[in-house]
Amino acid sequence: MMEHEFKYAVIGGGIAGVTCVEQLSALCPDDKILLITASSVVKAITNISKVTSILEDFCVVEKPSVYISENCPNVTVKQTRVTNLQAQKHKIITDEDEYEYGKLCVCMGGTPNIISKNCSYVLGIRDTESVQEFQKRIANAQRIMIIGNGGIATELVYEVEDCEVIWAIKDKSISKSFIDAGAAEFLLPQLSQDKQSSTGSAPTKRRKYTIDGNKFRDIGHGTGTALGPDWSEGLLLKGLDKISHNVKIEYNVEVEAVMEKDEYRITLTDAEQDALSVWPVYVKLTNGTVYGCDFVVSATGVTPNTETLLKNNKFEVAEDGGLKVNDKMQTNILDVYAAGDICSAFWNPSPTWFQMRLWSQARQMGSYAAKSMVSHTRNQDILMDFCFEMFAHVTRFFNYKVVLLGRYNAQGLSTNYELLLRVTKGKEYVKVVLKGGQMQGAILIGETDLEETFENLILNKMDLSQYGEDLLDPNIDIEDYFD
Repeated sequence: MMEHEFKYAVIGGGIAGVTCVEQLSALCPDDKILLITASSVVKAITNISKVTSILEDFCVVEKPSVYISENCPNVTVKQTRVTNLQAQKHKIITDEDEYEYGKLCVCMGGTPNIISKNCSYVLGIRDTESVQEFQKRIANAQRIMIIGNGGIATELVYEVEDCEVIWAIKDKSISKSFIDAGAAEFLLPQLSQDKQSSTGSAPTKRRKYTIDGNKFRDIGHGTGTALGPDWSEGLLLKGLDKISHNVKIEYNVEVEAVMEKDEYRITLTDAEQDALSVWPVYVKLTNGTVYGCDFVVSATGVTPNTETLLKNNKFEVAEDGGLKVNDKMQTNILDVYAAGDICSAFWNPSPTWFQMRLWSQARQMGSYAAKSMVSHTRNQDILMDFCFEMFAHVTRFFNYKVVLLGRYNAQGLSTNYELLLRVTKGKEYVKVVLKGGQMQGAILIGETDLEETFENLILNKMDLSQYGEDLLDPNIDIEDYFD
């Protein structure tokens, strides 16, 4: 092969891309592999532990991009920005050069949805660079507004101390993407307690998200790799006031306008201007309320980063903007695969699996895409990885361990299902979703130790009708019961 010809190529240095390239290197140690990343750091997966047969806990560490070449000698890493993909010619065009590939996996992640992109007082939280900027700003802040109701917003609201937080969400309950209203009510008391006195669960056993060195460089705008698990652990996120948690939640609202102080003042009468408390930025919500803040955090999800790829290629794109992939992670274009936030699963999934753009699924997809690429090169059949049999995710909210299994919020089950609940205030929240006597999903908050048992019950499709509410009876050792 020529210097710029590679059997396999991967674009993207995030969790999906790094997992894919490491798997390719392990499967094909003698083949030339290319990794193109716009950032000088990549996401390395370490300390992997199997919680259950599907559920994994792991640490994400940022490393210099040379880390990949040092650990995978047959991988060439190029820090550059992709400007074009000529898929019919199997050619990648970058700022610096051109590269030819046999098979390609695109793992370019997503671009944050930022409200009011032109306002300097609005900050999107997506990558390590934006977290560092947040740390600088929060140190001099008395009030901020956090907009969004997903994982990053939920973690930020809890982690910020000594600063008033206005949390604006479009839903009736917090963290709706992950938990139901009942679980939200269980978690809410944590926001009125000092973090030091929180006793909801044991400290996290997962290592903290760390950075090698103090500096890194990104090429282009919005190209930093996404955050991993426990990204906020160990960060100093304190404002000017000595008030620990001070959170006000605005439910069922969206942002109507973001205005800098001079822009807002001209909308007021002279009397209103005289009485105005001066803030750098003001946010008007759809319920008519206006808040002045030091700055605004936009944590409203991501859009798949497909713009460069769609210039000259006829990829099939899903309604959510992702590249459609089949059950082998293939796009509709020959020899181009996709994994992570950039793709949309377009196959007939297992009844208890669905796609969410999470770091856990990015890792699973990246690994499986590599296996598919190699199998197709060798003209071998490949079975879908077992991890796609059931949705499984573990995270932490408000200092509680949170495990989500299967159709944990009864997603797609219409109204014909049954819920079982077990709640111990301040300790645990257990919800089970049943349909036709079979467990379809579960939410486990706290140290319940039920995740392995419930995973098996979901996968085995056991008829649990005869057990009724005894299934969650705390006096019955359910783990032994179903051994």
